[in-house]
Amino acid sequence: MKLLQPFAFIVLVLGTFSCTHTDLYEKTAVIPEHSWKSTFKPSFSFTIKDTSSPYMVYLIIRHNDRYSFNNIYVNLYAKGPGQDTAQVVPYDMRLGTDETGWLGSGMDDIYEHREPITPRSSEKAFYFRKPGDYTFTIEQLMRQDPLENVLNAGIRIEKK
Repeated sequence: MKLLQPFAFIVLVLGTFSCTHTDLYEKTAVIPEHSWKSTFKPSFSFTIKDTSSPYMVYLIIRHNDRYSFNNIYVNLYAKGPGQDTAQVVPYDMRLGTDETGWLGSGMDDIYEHREPITPRSSEKAFYFRKPGDYTFTIEQLMRQDPLENVLNAGIRIEKK
């Protein structure tokens, strides 16, 4: 009987996690010396096979507590299969407020923010129109250059 209890627990855990989202892609780039120069534009390439499913695209930013602003302005460049030029999505990512502090999840003095990016205000997800290779590039647009105390920037793409 005691041998069956751990087995039942493992089956329950596996059953619970097998029904959750499976990430399609997540990657972050380390910002050199925690000082994000406007010329450093991390780029992320991935392959989309299923064009019938909606996808969520998240912008990921990690910074430490010494970051000087409540937001970060970025351009997200998206280039799909067969495209010669990338489409540009400007984004103002809210990181904190003076009243409540940092909005992301934190551990010690490091904070991570994962914000969904939608193609249009009326849509809640991306639909990739063509199967193939896509490249997303992130460019910081803040007035301070280099932008100090930013540790990582990246993207996450998952099926909705």
